[in-house]
Amino acid sequence: MSVRVTPYHRGGWEVDVRFILPDGRRRRDRKKVSVTSRSAARRWGNARERELLKPPVAPAPPRKEVPTLADFAGRFLNGYARANRQKPSGIAAKETILRLHLVPLLGRQTLDTITNEDVQRLKLRLGTKAPKTVNNVLATLRRLLSVAVEWGVIDGMPCTIRQVKVSCPVMSFHDFDAFEQLVAAAQAVDANTYLIVLLGGEAGLRCGEMMALEWPDVDLGKRQLRICRSEWHGQVTGTKGGRTRYVEMTRRLASALQEHRHLRGPRVLMDQGRSLSQKMVQNRVRRAALHAPEPRCDEGCDQAPRSAGFGSRGGDIGETKKTRSVSC
Repeated sequence: MSVRVTPYHRGGWEVDVRFILPDGRRRRDRKKVSVTSRSAARRWGNARERELLKPPVAPAPPRKEVPTLADFAGRFLNGYARANRQKPSGIAAKETILRLHLVPLLGRQTLDTITNEDVQRLKLRLGTKAPKTVNNVLATLRRLLSVAVEWGVIDGMPCTIRQVKVSCPVMSFHDFDAFEQLVAAAQAVDANTYLIVLLGGEAGLRCGEMMALEWPDVDLGKRQLRICRSEWHGQVTGTKGGRTRYVEMTRRLASALQEHRHLRGPRVLMDQGRSLSQKMVQNRVRRAALHAPEPRCDEGCDQAPRSAGFGSRGGDIGETKKTRSVSC
């Protein structure tokens, strides 16, 4: 590397910079500079040499275009929830949460601009909702953002999402006498209602599991039920835990199934050749519950809570506890 300064024939100075690049190639740069002295021309040449030897600066990468939450919601439902074959009820819950809670408040913001303060504003807006509902909304938002990170839509989680505290719920239950009154009232309605009450109270089946129960799942010889499917809005899926379980039947339930056995279809619960829907099951339980006492709470409870399943004073008997042995 060298810097040579010579007088220019038309006045001024010519600076000749010769240097070797890091890859071994030789380069030469000659310029005429309009300065008054040789020393000034040399200083200019040294500065020029340092500039030429600097490594090239890589161009800045183009700024990533980040979608808004409203635009990404559809990709999240299709590419994550439906692609992973989640249950229809779970997909419907995510759609509802996005439509009613997340998109109205955060839909216009890009995913990388959602801040901790936005999360707190969301909690404040949901102040009248139950803590479990608030946590479901927050869980959906967290999953949406984490999926965006996994897909490279955003570089990292833009905020911290902390759930609210949930107190342990007080469960209601039927005691011996109240349950027997409910069974008697159900038996007076019709055979399907009688079976629904026994399947929920003595076998512990959920509403969707009752609706999807088929005769091949009933083993009267072993007094055993195989619970391997559930129905939600006409769509048959696996059980809530995703596993098949076997439930021992009481003698009363086995006898009721034996008397109810029919050839009208594969389902156990049928009416006029059709499977019972969730509304039909709920209405039957409501009718029976009108003639039975309310389920009582554990000690220290102020009032008996309504069940989320049937929404009636009879409650979702598939979820209520009963103080009798299943092996009777």
